Amino acid sequence: MFKGSKIRVVSLVEIPPNALRRKRDSNWRGGFSLGVDLGMSRTGLALSKGFSVRPLTVLELRGQKLEHRLLEIAQRQEVDEFIIGLPMSSDGKETQQSNKVRSVAGRLAVRAAERGWRVYLQDEHGTSTEAMSLMIDKGLSKSARQGKIDAYAAVMVLERYFSLSGQGIELVLPKQLELQEKLRVGPPRDMDFLTDELEDGSFTGNANS
Repeated sequence: MFKGSKIRVVSLVEIPPNALRRKRDSNWRGGFSLGVDLGMSRTGLALSKGFSVRPLTVLELRGQKLEHRLLEIAQRQEVDEFIIGLPMSSDGKETQQSNKVRSVAGRLAVRAAERGWRVYLQDEHGTSTEAMSLMIDKGLSKSARQGKIDAYAAVMVLERYFSLSGQGIELVLPKQLELQEKLRVGPPRDMDFLTDELEDGSFTGNANS
């Protein structure tokens, strides 16, 4: 499809994240973002559509099943970018868990790029504490907080991403130049998204099927 001589490495400037696009144009309403808080056994998701950010669900999946489900949810929710929290230590250094997150993000970036979707890494240090404070402020009971903290941590990842207008994030690029070209072009405008949306405004709980 692509001529090798005409393909060049894509840059972050060419495909700005939704948060930066919003900053540049206050009337811009396009682009939905999926916040992802990856854990050892649980992955929290949050969704941003327009100016609202809400907890979406918690997945108890790993490996290819998790990656497939993330892509499925992204398609259903018409998402065009993933904002994945990158674990960092208090002194700003990456941790052992950071390597695991990078591995998942790298694999996801390849499959996402096939659809023209982008994957970014966002420093998530402190977001779990911020998520707990947010849930307490909302009056959630202790039992309710235990099942939702991962999704609310994903909310905080998105909140930080938008508050910084995308500054400091890292674009995860697939090595294949053909896929980088697809990122530059973006998702097809006439893509047929699934219409069975997850319940709007509600927390869907665990989704491990």
